[in-house]
Amino acid sequence: MSRCILALMLLLTASATSADEADDSDLAPWAIDTITPIHDRVTRWVDNTARNIDGFFGTIDSHTIDNESYLRLSTDVDWRESDGLEIDQGIRFKLDVPTTEERLRLIIESDPEESRGTLEEQGAERLRNDTNDLGSTVAGLSRIGSRDKREGWQTRLGAGVKLHWPVNPYLRYSAERLWQLGDSPWQLSSYNRASWFEHDGYSARSRWDVGRPLDSTRHLRFVSQLQWQEDYDKLEFSQSAQLNKVLGKRSAIRYAAVMVGGSASSPRVNDYYLQANYRRDIHRQYLFWDLVPELHFPREADFKPRWALSLRLEMLFRAELTRD
Repeated sequence: MSRCILALMLLLTASATSADEADDSDLAPWAIDTITPIHDRVTRWVDNTARNIDGFFGTIDSHTIDNESYLRLSTDVDWRESDGLEIDQGIRFKLDVPTTEERLRLIIESDPEESRGTLEEQGAERLRNDTNDLGSTVAGLSRIGSRDKREGWQTRLGAGVKLHWPVNPYLRYSAERLWQLGDSPWQLSSYNRASWFEHDGYSARSRWDVGRPLDSTRHLRFVSQLQWQEDYDKLEFSQSAQLNKVLGKRSAIRYAAVMVGGSASSPRVNDYYLQANYRRDIHRQYLFWDLVPELHFPREADFKPRWALSLRLEMLFRAELTRD
């Protein structure tokens, strides 16, 4: 099976990168004619709905100001050695209402950070964590600080509810910062969030990311994450080294070496793995596929190698893309 994974990765990567990068699609004409009107109709519905809600709560500027609302549908095929094959459908959406006040926004999102499980379950962001359970959707108000994160800590205070019964109110506080390290090309970014949900308890997470461009197509990053959740009651950590490379106009790949562990009193590593995340824009910046082979060395298998492979097909509905 490991040879099949490597062969599939090389075949798909080679065929995609050899395509004419001057084009904006890998699809056949009949496929383009089929999906384009469907995509445009859904995109207009997403944009009109978001702007109408924004106009109701905010101002008439809602029809001219940039709106970051989107809907994303995905199909994932995941295979892990000894676990078999899983196929899941996912949905993620975000409703942005930017004119309610200059710094106050109404946010509705289907997949908040607090619902994504442990760092080990997240796979250190192996793929975007879309959900097929809308019970994790949250709605609330978010107050954004006025400071630029390059000049000081940019803060965000939010409150709202998780949309399922019984209603689950929440509070959250986030802070972000970006530093340019002297005259060097290195940058350091920090993202931190503390949250409270009435039925889920407290949680805290911190992410530190230092990186620099190596040239016009390659970027080096070192990412450290810490996470604590009351319902799991353990401190988790992950460390990764990543090399991001732009392969062409519509494709990129990320190579990563990752370590994931936990427990504050007696820290130990639970998994090491190597990962390659290949992403391809197969049609006009709204239809993508990902290929992610991984080689894990988990503690539960006495650190013996275990292969994993993920494939994803994703469609994005965002009006900004249609207007462009």
